[in-house]
Amino acid sequence: MNNNQCGSLYLLLVFAVKLNLFFIGALFPHANAQVSTTLLLTNDYLFNGVSQTLEDPALQLTVNWQSQSNYYAGGFISNVDFGDDTNIEADAYLGYYHAFNKSFAVDIGLAQYSYHGASYSDELNYAETWLKFNINDTALNFWYSWDYFGFGGGHYIVMLNHTVKVNEQLSVLFGVDKSTSLDSDSWQWGNNDTDYVHWQVMSYFSYQGIDMALGVQGTDLDKTFALPSDTSIIFSLSRSF
Repeated sequence: MNNNQCGSLYLLLVFAVKLNLFFIGALFPHANAQVSTTLLLTNDYLFNGVSQTLEDPALQLTVNWQSQSNYYAGGFISNVDFGDDTNIEADAYLGYYHAFNKSFAVDIGLAQYSYHGASYSDELNYAETWLKFNINDTALNFWYSWDYFGFGGGHYIVMLNHTVKVNEQLSVLFGVDKSTSLDSDSWQWGNNDTDYVHWQVMSYFSYQGIDMALGVQGTDLDKTFALPSDTSIIFSLSRSF
């Protein structure tokens, strides 16, 4: 797929996401919902510590619809590189967030991941559910997929994050998570690994409407072609509209 085709696919997917959000708004005309768009540029697209772009930069777009009753839905688009002709990831999601009080909140949702660029790319498509608990500045999150990356095996992630707010513009996140394949015949990482640990220390800073992130992330996976580095310096710039 050439650059013109990639650009056309981006525009088509953006249109599809916004069309879906339009229909959601039509179904819930009294929801008093807000739609936001976030454009993000990063030096490496990491998914639970594993590069989705072979350590190359990624341009990402997220469109999110959220009602005052805390239902939300949206879409996400990014370039990817798995060493083949698959070069676009396009996801859709929906969920519900409920704050019981100022200290405790729960988030539950469902995402559909899809891949494009080659005739076989859609074989990687899969769905995933999540359940997240927020207690003050600490988050305990769970994800589960019954068909991880379309290979037919179950997979889950357990994540623990804690955010330290330095001031109104700066915060630092400390996080660790574990990804586990429930079927080694369907999915493994690296050298026959059925699970791995990912850690991160990320700082987030906002200035005049620009959000910046800088930090380090790593895993305990062995290095391979698809996993060229076990530790990465990550930097990103984003703007929401």
